[in-house]
Amino acid sequence: MRQSLMAWATRLKRDIVTLMFASRDPATPLLAKLLAVATVAYALSPVDLIPDFIPVLGYLDDLVLVPLGIWLCLILIPKAVIDANRARAEAWLAGDRVKPKSMLGLVAILAVWALCAWLLWRWLAR
Repeated sequence: MRQSLMAWATRLKRDIVTLMFASRDPATPLLAKLLAVATVAYALSPVDLIPDFIPVLGYLDDLVLVPLGIWLCLILIPKAVIDANRARAEAWLAGDRVKPKSMLGLVAILAVWALCAWLLWRWLAR
């Protein structure tokens, strides 16, 4: 079971990098590009929508949202584009690359938290 989980995690990592390359590919449809950028930004963001220290829910968003985003992108992006970018991703991962971080994801998650805090403050101020 541990080997299958490790294989699944390796495929997720490869598919995130694949989507990173596919989001920049001109053959990728616009909707798929937007979803790919959002998925990659969330997956690589140093901050989660639901912090990991919250029991169960902290990891549930990573176990559901990221694979769901990857799955939707793989459906929306043409197979030829996926195959070409998957080969690029495997070559990129085989080299010693620094793990990318998503500043867009960080800003988006912090904006959601700030909006929630502001709404809570407005609600409590009544």
